[in-house]
Order: sequence, then C-alpha cells, then structure tokens
Amino acid sequence: MDYTHLGRSGLTVSRLALGTMNFGPETSEPDSHAIMDSAHEYGINFFDTANGYGGSLGFGATETIIGNWFATGGGRREKTVLATKVYGSPSNWPNDGKLSAFNIRQSLDASLRRLQTDHIDLYQFHHVDRATPWDEIWQAMETAVAQGKVLYAGSSNFAGWHIAAAQEAARRRNYNGLVSEQSIYNLLTRDIELEVIPSAQANGLGIIPWSPLNGGLLGGVVRKEREGKRRLEGRAADTLATRRDALERYEDFADELGHEPGDVALAWLLHQPAVTAPIIGPRTQGQLDAAVRALDVSLDAAALAKLDEIFPGRKTAPEDYAW
Repeated sequence: MDYTHLGRSGLTVSRLALGTMNFGPETSEPDSHAIMDSAHEYGINFFDTANGYGGSLGFGATETIIGNWFATGGGRREKTVLATKVYGSPSNWPNDGKLSAFNIRQSLDASLRRLQTDHIDLYQFHHVDRATPWDEIWQAMETAVAQGKVLYAGSSNFAGWHIAAAQEAARRRNYNGLVSEQSIYNLLTRDIELEVIPSAQANGLGIIPWSPLNGGLLGGVVRKEREGKRRLEGRAADTLATRRDALERYEDFADELGHEPGDVALAWLLHQPAVTAPIIGPRTQGQLDAAVRALDVSLDAAALAKLDEIFPGRKTAPEDYAW
C-alpha cells in the first residue's frame, strides 16, 4: 500500500479510502466487519463514513456497524484514520441538521456514541450551509478540537469559492481550517477541474474523490450489459445512452492496456496530482480485492493523453471559457 499526507496536514493516509455507505443496507454487519479487517490487511488505514448512512436500517446505522467493529479490539480503532460527516438530519425537528454550532455539537456527540470512540480524525461538512456564518462553524470546531473530540476538518461537495471563504474565515481566527475536500470526480465527471481543484490546491486541501467509477459506468458496464450481467435503470441508463461511444472506446482501450476498466479508472485518479485517495465502496470482499489491483496499474503519458481524448476534462477557470 502507498501512503501520502492528507492535504497540507501531517496526517498519513492510504492512497485508497474505504467507503462504508453500503455497510448495513447492502452488506450485512458480519460481512462489513470482514471487509474492514481485509482493508487493514491490505494496508488501507483511511475509512470514510457519514452520520446519515444507513439507508433502510435508519440514520446512523453504518456508524453503529463500524463502532461495533472497533469494539472488538485488536487495535482496530488505533490503526484507522476515521472520517465521518455532519449535515444530514435524523428528523424534521428544528436545529437537526446542517452546520449550526448547536447541530455540530449534537451530531458530533451522537457519532462518537455510535462509533464507540472518543474522537473523530477527520470531521467533514457533508454540504455547504449557506445560512450559517463561518465564524460560528469554526468556533464550534475549535471547541471540539480543544475537547479532543476532533483532530481535522474537511469539506464535501463544496464549490471553489466556498473553500476560499472557509479558509479566509479560518485564517482570521488563526485556525487551521480545512485539510480536505470530498467531491464527485472520475473520468466521466470532471467538473471540479474547473475551480474546485485549483481552489483546493491553492489552500492546501487534498481531494478525496467519491464515485470514482461513476456508479459503475466506468467498471466495464458495456461488456457486462452485452453479457447480460448488468441492466441499468434511471440516471445511469440515461448516461450510458448518451456516452455509449466513449465508454465503448474506453473499454477497448482498457483491453489494449491489459487491465480491467475499473482498475484503469481508479489508476487515472491516482495519477492526478491533487488527489489524495479515491473512495472505494465495496459491497463484497471481491469488490475490495478488485479495487486494490488499481494500485499496480501504471499509466504513462500516452495512456493519460488517450484517456483525456476519450473523456475530455476541464481547463482551469477562466481559461476554460475565456481567452
């Protein structure tokens, strides 16, 4: 396993992050525990979750599964860089949800109980809260850090200017601010190259891509469809219909390289200079095993150029749309 620092921080994390959104609604608790054990065996020390994950099992169910795994001991918590999120609401009651100081304190304590730990290594704002001023958010985080409940702060699904505003407010308070931004980023969805990545790099944030295979579309979906192994519906089916030619070219190129399409998609992200660790979200042990293969895929300049040709990216603003 390769490791790197998370943004400008001194925190060392694996180049792959274990996403846990499937734990509970799609993957049983025993199987989830086995996958987390295997992740540690592979050297993956960076686990990502959120207070709202749990699906049909209810708000917080995924954190509870992780907490039960930590409680089995064996140094599991100590070996894990634990990232969770705040923003989602467990109810419609006033002050449940978003980023008020009230909710940050309440949600943090609830996550700590479910996760059966005394601190969160990376506490991430799951979405921007346009109604709460940054001074209030940072005051709440400073208190959490002083109490030993949080070590680092990160954002998720922020625009570039949101990152800039957050960091400027943190600087006024002589506070460290954000060390990471978690965004959707993959060969098919490259919008964050426009302004989010430049803002993150300028402010010392590491990028943690979610949906690195774009819901499975970059995992060989054309071939699987032909073989009758997968049938898409909804947004994924619409995207396949409009991007089929590019996806066919992509899968053919992956064959030329001698790799599975999903491995190439993850490897491409690992070759992007702003990326700290793509989030892999396995439902099964086999999917975890497959994702780790990407660490052995090396893409030279010609291969990277070919992928840019198949899936054109975005230039940094304003050059993307102006001279």
